[in-house]
Amino acid sequence: MRKRLLAGLLALVIVGGGLTVAWMTTSDVAVAVRPITAVAADSTLATSVSLNQSITDSGQAAVKAAIAAAGPAVVRIDVTATVTVNNPYADMFGDRFFQYFFNVPQDTTPQEREAKAMGSGIVIAYGDEKLILTNAHVVDQANTITVTDVSGNEWEADVVGSDEMLDVAVLRLRGDTAGLAVATLGDSDAVEIGDWAIAIGNPLGLSYTVTMGIISAVGRDITKPEGTGRYYNLIQTDAAINPGNSGGPLVNARGEVIGLNTIIARSSGTGVSIEGINFAVAINGVKDVLGQLVASGAVTRGWLGVAITDVNPQSVKEFGVDPNVPGAVVAQAFSGDPADQAGIKTGDVIVRIGDATIASADDLSRTVALLYVGSMVEVEVVRSGDHIVLQATLAERPDEETLANYQGNVPPTEATTALGLTVGPITSIVAQHLGLNSTDGVVIMGVAADSRAGKAGLAEGDVVLEVNRQPITSVEDWNKAVAELKQGTKVILTVLRPPVRIRPLRFGRGSSSMVERWPSKPVMRVRSPSLALPGPADSSQAAGALESDSPVTAAGY
Repeated sequence: MRKRLLAGLLALVIVGGGLTVAWMTTSDVAVAVRPITAVAADSTLATSVSLNQSITDSGQAAVKAAIAAAGPAVVRIDVTATVTVNNPYADMFGDRFFQYFFNVPQDTTPQEREAKAMGSGIVIAYGDEKLILTNAHVVDQANTITVTDVSGNEWEADVVGSDEMLDVAVLRLRGDTAGLAVATLGDSDAVEIGDWAIAIGNPLGLSYTVTMGIISAVGRDITKPEGTGRYYNLIQTDAAINPGNSGGPLVNARGEVIGLNTIIARSSGTGVSIEGINFAVAINGVKDVLGQLVASGAVTRGWLGVAITDVNPQSVKEFGVDPNVPGAVVAQAFSGDPADQAGIKTGDVIVRIGDATIASADDLSRTVALLYVGSMVEVEVVRSGDHIVLQATLAERPDEETLANYQGNVPPTEATTALGLTVGPITSIVAQHLGLNSTDGVVIMGVAADSRAGKAGLAEGDVVLEVNRQPITSVEDWNKAVAELKQGTKVILTVLRPPVRIRPLRFGRGSSSMVERWPSKPVMRVRSPSLALPGPADSSQAAGALESDSPVTAAGY
């Protein structure tokens, strides 16, 4: 189709360039003369206009055909769930003067209530039955699920299986599904920037709404709305997507499903409204886990236990790897995990897992995730130019909440609580979440009320880099540094607060807090995502790219 469109445009340019225009003149005998070239040009122009209209008509016909192919298989999903809510006036209800004047009940305990939600889904054929694909968050904690097709027919549905990491769920309808249309699943790996993208769903309750745009980007990694874990390998599109579209299909120009619409961006960190940035789960990832979801209701993924990145200028500089050897660079091998036990080291470039060639971090992520837990695999690495083959027995991938503070299977060193601060180690996962490109330092996990640290302005999420100008790279360094402190003495903590705010804070017993400016050159590079995508509320306000500038682009596989 694109080749035909280009051909039509080229023909129009050539014809227009050769067009001859002549004035109409009148002779003594009143005979009008038109040059032959002008007549020929008029004829050619008419032909080109007709051709251009034909191309336009053909494009519209293709879009309509795509909608006709996928549209009948799109369904509306209505969900009821029981949620626990806190009374927003609990503080006032606890005030005896408020109770006296307004005669309100004193019960301020959280209350349960029924909540309703709505999303979209797509009917697929699986084996000898028809199932529904949607987002896991659409049916999370559902008490009842009602599915309605485009003709208004309704079914009650049950969750067959769901996967929180991928945000996909499979539903089975109760009753006869013989009359349901099914969609064709396409190949999301073949999607290219600029391809047409068609979103079909039920935004804001407006059933069977169709919007169209293009593929804006592929391979996006985005923090999840709840702030725990990330979406990986999303498709970005400017096709309009709104609440209620979740779980509905993103379709290509052939009417094939290439993704499940899942997340939207609506404002930046500074509150600036954003339009046309929407994301879908790539359908190939869904196809990879569909069998497990139907068979067992859940997905178990292999786990090698490494933080990884691509071979790029940053990793070449950081780890000294050969820029001409594609693969997945090991930024960290978690202690006690399969990679560590197999002898894989930081700076190794993984180029093969079993029979699968590894050319990027994404290759390794998908390959390992699809392998069975407990399977033994060959891992070929390049280390200092030498190819080494190691044997690793895969474990099961931990859940997203565990990975947020993952340190491996070796019991971590307990951090000493001092100065009113509770701190923890900065793992690769934590560094990625905070936007750091180093695991040096310790992260503040708690600040005691009325402590000097709290009064000095320290808060959870701050990173301590120095104690009394002494570098802190680990929990062990922290424990050693605070053990040497004497009571009553002033202490200087060098603290980084993402995004890029570094300052030493002086505090001590009997002294008032003082803030001292640090040199303008940052101690550590940090990433600054520009968008407050549905995720952590404290997203950076800096304008920039969606991508992290941390060398670790994927972690924990």
